[in-house]
Amino acid sequence: MSRQRHLGSLLIIATLLIVTFGCGRHDSDEKYVLVSDNVQLPYWQEAKAGFMHGSDQLRVQAKFVGPDTYDPKAELKAFQDAVAQKPSGILISVADPAVLTFDIDKAIASGIPVITIDADAPVSKRLLFVGTNNYQAGLLGGKRLAEELKDKGNVVFFTMGQANLAERLRGYREALGRFPDIHVVRVVDIAGDPRVAFDTTDQIIGKERDKVNAFVCLEAQAGREVATVLNNRNVKDKVVMAMDTDNDTLDWIDKGMIAATIAQKPYTMSLVGLHILDDLYHNKLSHFDADWANDPFAPIPAFVDTGTALIDKKNLQTFRDAAKKAGK
Repeated sequence: MSRQRHLGSLLIIATLLIVTFGCGRHDSDEKYVLVSDNVQLPYWQEAKAGFMHGSDQLRVQAKFVGPDTYDPKAELKAFQDAVAQKPSGILISVADPAVLTFDIDKAIASGIPVITIDADAPVSKRLLFVGTNNYQAGLLGGKRLAEELKDKGNVVFFTMGQANLAERLRGYREALGRFPDIHVVRVVDIAGDPRVAFDTTDQIIGKERDKVNAFVCLEAQAGREVATVLNNRNVKDKVVMAMDTDNDTLDWIDKGMIAATIAQKPYTMSLVGLHILDDLYHNKLSHFDADWANDPFAPIPAFVDTGTALIDKKNLQTFRDAAKKAGK
């Protein structure tokens, strides 16, 4: 064999080895599904980006599904459809545990690993939760709110009926409980409809302007609605605390209508969640139906905290630069 042919053969073998060892860990039909409660939100588009990045890293199939608006029953249908495909694993943000827990348990019983992200179903048999420590997020927001109010004022909260938002509210209440002159005067459930936040704020500013000093938004959509109302009415003496980092929220911070927002890490949640599912697929647990959270020798964690950060006008540009660098 000539030296040239010998080198050519070595290159072919090397290429085959790279392909074999680069992809050999994964099966051709290995696929994972991320189920969201509202696929149109920028928050969930960011989570999708992390999920797809993870699938590219691992060279596995990935699918992002869920309703176009907040609809727990429609999310249940998307989850059931995902289970029917018998995927290698499922990530899901649980809009309503009462609606989804039974089917999560069925999926686990059938041998499909399910991990919750962002919003948990703690009494279900899901394997673990990846997301924000929402109680700590509430404490963080409450501390900043008290500073903005100078320890005195009346506060309206906008929330939804989800366990993760209830934990944020609990954290805020505890933080504000240290200040006897700060009062929570109203908690409004927007039920996934941001127009409720807009209309409620408009009514308050129209009739009770002097009775409310701050608006706290525990989910991603209400902040920009509140800021829009205040801007339309040229009201500049109210404190607005938002949640998450969609472009509208960040723009209102830049304009001074929102004091700060609490940034979560949906990109990280889905990326880390997918890697955990992949590891569970290739290093299978002896069984899924176990109380891993209370097992001192559990092979998996009960909770992976992806962290939070408070974004205000001082660090807004730094955050935007980091997001741009990450391609988001």
